[in-house]
Amino acid sequence: LPGKGRAPGLELDKPAFVSDAQYNRNIPFKTSPEAVRLYRLYNHWMMRTATYFFIFLNLSLALFEEPAVYPLPFLATSVLEVLCLLVFLGRLTHFAKVTLHNVFWKDTKNICIMVAILLSLTDLAVYGVLRLYGVGSIRWSRIVRPVFLINFAESRQIRRAFRSIRNTLPEITYVFLLFTFSLLMFSLMALKLFGERNLQTAEGLPYFRNYLEIVFDLYVLVTTANSPDVMMPAFDFSSWYALFFIAFVIINTYIFMSLFLAVVYNNYKKHLKNEIRKLAYMKRRKMVEAFNLLKEEEGEQFVVREARWKQLVKLVAPDTSSSHRELLLRISDDEQKGFVDKKSFVQLADLLNIQVVTLRIRRHPLARWAPALYGSTPSRLLRRAVRHRAFVWTYDAIILINAIFIALDEESPYISYAEWVFLALYIIEILLKVYTYEPREFFGKTQFWNWFDTLIIIAALTATILNATLKSTMKYNSQQILDIVFILRVLRLIRIVDSIQRFQVIMNTLINIVPTMLTFGGLTLVVYCVFAIIGMELFHGKIQYFPANSNVPHALECGNPALKDSLFARGRYCKNNFNDFASSFIVLMELTVVNQWHDILGMWIQPAKLYFIAFHIVMVIIIVNIFVSFILEAFFVEYSLEKSEVETAIEQKIQELGMGVQEDELQQEQLLDNMESAEHELEGDGGTKPQSKGLVFKIASKRYRTVDALLQRMFEAEIPLEDEGPSFEEILNLSPSSAVPRSLSSESAA
Repeated sequence: LPGKGRAPGLELDKPAFVSDAQYNRNIPFKTSPEAVRLYRLYNHWMMRTATYFFIFLNLSLALFEEPAVYPLPFLATSVLEVLCLLVFLGRLTHFAKVTLHNVFWKDTKNICIMVAILLSLTDLAVYGVLRLYGVGSIRWSRIVRPVFLINFAESRQIRRAFRSIRNTLPEITYVFLLFTFSLLMFSLMALKLFGERNLQTAEGLPYFRNYLEIVFDLYVLVTTANSPDVMMPAFDFSSWYALFFIAFVIINTYIFMSLFLAVVYNNYKKHLKNEIRKLAYMKRRKMVEAFNLLKEEEGEQFVVREARWKQLVKLVAPDTSSSHRELLLRISDDEQKGFVDKKSFVQLADLLNIQVVTLRIRRHPLARWAPALYGSTPSRLLRRAVRHRAFVWTYDAIILINAIFIALDEESPYISYAEWVFLALYIIEILLKVYTYEPREFFGKTQFWNWFDTLIIIAALTATILNATLKSTMKYNSQQILDIVFILRVLRLIRIVDSIQRFQVIMNTLINIVPTMLTFGGLTLVVYCVFAIIGMELFHGKIQYFPANSNVPHALECGNPALKDSLFARGRYCKNNFNDFASSFIVLMELTVVNQWHDILGMWIQPAKLYFIAFHIVMVIIIVNIFVSFILEAFFVEYSLEKSEVETAIEQKIQELGMGVQEDELQQEQLLDNMESAEHELEGDGGTKPQSKGLVFKIASKRYRTVDALLQRMFEAEIPLEDEGPSFEEILNLSPSSAVPRSLSSESAA
């Protein structure tokens, strides 16, 4: 029984287990009272936010170090770096205090952080000493700074992406070898076909006479960046030679590049499922551990009493209202027996992850202040018209007409007058909606489009009045204000997205996958930082930017005589250099987009081109394909969920209850069955018929905020509720190719 033979500290680890299951944390922590308190502090949002702040501060130091965008003294950047490293060391020490020693020292990410701190301090000291003696050196340790972004416990999503890349590399390697073989074979054929015909490029250079140059040009053709320029000399000589390039593009661009995507997608999906399976089992084990600490005997089964369940939920989710907790208890204890069984208790983590909005039913203020006027027949007809679908269609048509007027000539006075008409119509729309719907509901926290419409209209009205006033009183036309007015006019057209159902589906899908897209944003940031730092060390000062009217020698050649008459100089690409961290990022972004990337790197010697090709392989072929795979998987899951309106059993249960909470009975935390959560009930009839005051529960979204969470729910559906899964050690040692571990019975797991 709980409390017998257990240390007092176990009272603290129950909510810790549930919280870990809720947020998918798989950190084995000590269960002593001090360790559990430190563990809860470690997971506090302020601690995590501070960690991320210092990680990005450490990465951003490259903007202020030589070569710098905004130069700062070496002492200032050194102090900031040492401060960041001390914070990282403190965070690592904090983690060591809460986890088991054997687990801490077996964890590779902890070793990586310690090594990165040691290397950074050593390099900083050596660089500082050499600087005192006037000896130049390289800050080679800056390349390890992304290690902190990857290896802290908070960055498990980024580590998962890197593991997917690592596990996918063997399959990609085989495809890449075949692709390389095809590229070399076509290059050899091109050398034999065109090398002896004395052809020249448009710049007057020899055409396809150097084998390495041919390999590079055809590699660029795979990206389609130099098409059809690379083909034109041969095509001008004979139209039949176009067949060679067509065959090359079909085989290498369409087949091999698609094959890369297929291999990456297949392996990404396989390894992601393994990761999700581990998380599902880990969450199940955490909830079982918490249940075993709280269980009491009830007849022939073990249960958690209602009082202890409420106390646990209050500790895990202190911001949850009492009415919300009562709703969760009603779901867990459907038959109101006064206790929660094991199967229902395990589902608590999922219940806490579902966003339930508590809505207060209110009457419109005018229904209280002027009930006779607000409840009159003309008022009811007006509000019924505003709620009608025809009202939405009318304003959709107004938006489309407004779009036509925006595209017309702004100099025409009739167009200016029309803008005032459209603004007036939009203001009338907002006033009618506020009159029809309860204002606090209309401008609720979740009413994004209502806020968007109102703010855009107010801003456009203000900017238009200000611009008209300046023109009439000062005979002055502010271009900045005009720009704002033009932008606000165009932004008004976004409202059409909220009116068309299919647009809503697509936009909601995109919004729902944004949080998980940030994972690949972090992955891209790591790759960019590494290549940017390497690029600065290799190519700093090779290219200079000068204004168009500069008289500096070789200004037209970007400060490099070797660039005379080159495509790089003629294209005025001089700002595309590695002279500082920001410029390096821009160049890498251009390389990622691929278009014209051969012009950017065309000026470099052959060995230097390996750097750019390596970046293209890592970023475009591997990372971008993984990103596309992720988007495909995310979109398929989210989009299909929207179309089929699939809901989890828990969400269905909440919707079936659809209950409100009577205000005068909140103290007893009793639920009433006399309220519904349908949209028309929330809007109310403005006092035309009696309406109870109270609260209504509403599911904030039928979709999960992250694809990982949704996949986890889908995969957990394959795990029987009585299957607690393997032990923590077995879970952590699962491999991508391993089968689902054998089931452990409830008795043996206990």
